[in-house]
Amino acid sequence: LGRLGGMSAGKSSMEDERSKGINNAVHPFPAAWPRLPALFCRAATMLSVCFLLAPVGDPQQLQLLPLKGLNLVDKENTPPALNGTRVLASKTAKRIFQEPVEPKTRAATPRMQDEPLLRENPHHFVIFPIEYPDIWQTYKKGEASFWTTKEVDLSKDVWHWESLKPEGRYFISHVLAFFAASYGIVNENLVERFSQEVQITEAHCFYGFQMAMKNIHSEIYSLLIDTYIKDPNEREFLFNAIETMPCVKKKADWALLWVGDKEATYGEHVAAFAAVEGIFFSGSFASIFWLKKRGLMPGLTFSNELTGRDEGLHCDFACLMFKHQVHKPSEERVREIIISAVRMEQEFLTEALPVKLIGMNCTLMKQYIEFVADRLMLELGFSRVFRVENPFDFMENISLEGNTNFFEKRVGKYQRMGVMSSPTENSFTLGADF
Repeated sequence: LGRLGGMSAGKSSMEDERSKGINNAVHPFPAAWPRLPALFCRAATMLSVCFLLAPVGDPQQLQLLPLKGLNLVDKENTPPALNGTRVLASKTAKRIFQEPVEPKTRAATPRMQDEPLLRENPHHFVIFPIEYPDIWQTYKKGEASFWTTKEVDLSKDVWHWESLKPEGRYFISHVLAFFAASYGIVNENLVERFSQEVQITEAHCFYGFQMAMKNIHSEIYSLLIDTYIKDPNEREFLFNAIETMPCVKKKADWALLWVGDKEATYGEHVAAFAAVEGIFFSGSFASIFWLKKRGLMPGLTFSNELTGRDEGLHCDFACLMFKHQVHKPSEERVREIIISAVRMEQEFLTEALPVKLIGMNCTLMKQYIEFVADRLMLELGFSRVFRVENPFDFMENISLEGNTNFFEKRVGKYQRMGVMSSPTENSFTLGADF
């Protein structure tokens, strides 16, 4: 220890203290003594390493002696004996270790096997034989009404657009923005939900054709925006309506909520998107047909006639699929869905984007939306909710049977030749009288 006191570390420490003016008297303990624990730990570590590296003369000396009375021969992986154990009651322990665990299941819901439309179908890759003639005929009706954007003439619309008042242009541009964005949401639902859930071939045919028509609808409304709006910033604003326009975003969020709802039944989804196609579009269609009544925007109103006819067919198909359901949602539940959609559409066209901008009456628009909702409830097989009459007489003629002059332009009621005819009507014969 005396030698440790003479270490350089101790000297340097004492020199530091001397330089600070501390008394130079001899310390009662050497300066290196506080470091003794660390030095002893290092020495112990070195001795341990040396011991481990030292050669062993007899390996048998390292073997551990077995405990007396302990015999593990032929008892590997053997469960502990339950007889006589007092840790748990004998019956309780046996139940825990020996009885199989039953999987937990959710509360009973209408099973998919009970629904003919949702039941697994190994023959859904082939169309024939037709199992649901009514669904198939609805698909053929849509196929016969096929059209493209090339058939819409917009040459006169630009001049009409320039002659409109600013509030009229504002209203029309925002309605077009809603249309251009909403069809993508409907297609999202068709891809993510209906096409995955429904297993019958006839419905797959209709859903596939419906998606194709939604693409055409979205294209024509995007084309209308691109034709009318010259300012690139305003055009970009309208193309991103779901993000830039709160009134459009609110309706889009309502529809997207149903797309992502995994707990809702197929019947509830059908009712919700029947409301999207039958209610969310109804007021906007009526506002554009109001322009047709005034002789304005012929290209816009004709394309609106074509898309309105398609939307009516899509809504009818949703009601048809609803009727084929075995486990339908209750009338009260469907009323909740329909009323929610009605309130959303009324707010959209009377407060957020009021139709008074183009000279329409907001009160009558509210009544018309309620009238459309009542008609939808009847199609779904339930009673009316609002019990109101149609306040817009010009909307009575808007259906699958249009009355446009065929020789002026392609009529909205036009069907492709031979699509809806029966096989016997298309047969070739040499016995006809001329």
